[in-house]
Amino acid sequence: MDWRDEGALLSVRKHGETSVIIEVFAAEHGRHAGIVRGGVSRKMQPILQPGTQLDLTWRARLEEHIGSFTVEPIKARALIMSDRSALAGLNAMTALLRFALPERETHPVLYSRTQSMLDLLAANPLWPVAYLKWELALLEEMGFGLDLSQCAVTGSKDDLAYVSPKTGRAVSAEGAGEWADRLLPLPAELLGVGQGRLENVLDGLVTTGHFLTHGLAHSMGDKPLPEARARLLDRLKRDLERERNAEA
Repeated sequence: MDWRDEGALLSVRKHGETSVIIEVFAAEHGRHAGIVRGGVSRKMQPILQPGTQLDLTWRARLEEHIGSFTVEPIKARALIMSDRSALAGLNAMTALLRFALPERETHPVLYSRTQSMLDLLAANPLWPVAYLKWELALLEEMGFGLDLSQCAVTGSKDDLAYVSPKTGRAVSAEGAGEWADRLLPLPAELLGVGQGRLENVLDGLVTTGHFLTHGLAHSMGDKPLPEARARLLDRLKRDLERERNAEA
């Protein structure tokens, strides 16, 4: 059997002397693995870089077999490799997709968001706020979405400032009261507004990180989140420190 699709390359690992096994996030076939014959060649190595958009043909004798890929490049996204912070963002995305997505299960909405996010990494300096929204979309797709539409206590849609760590619902400053220090931050960037300030993005990633850990990862037997996400946060914190030093 065989199929043709396109998708983003998530990972590459050597297989035998001349081949590699790749994982992709494909538009109509989800997270899918396969062997690329000759994948270690000089011709193929520049193509088989994480984040590259590929035209994919997969073939196998039986559907349950790993099968083999024939690939052609569509979009290289090579500029990501020249920016350490953007590269950390790419590594976090590909690691989280491999961590979260069941194999061969389609996710068209998340696929579309992922394509847009990968394009932003190479082209837009405000990509960190888009990455924050991407993590929010990943949680939604995996069944752990947050309800940030109104305050869980008062019902108000105004002055939303926190997120309940138990329910994932927004809480206003008034509704939080004396419990504010037990709640998670809700920066404007998580609500789709704000200026994309890096310190606010980092606050938002504390909140999404809580639900990635205590929601998604917990449902998978408390598997630890990929280290690539922690490395991204460290990188963004260094970027914020440089910003502050430049302003001083």
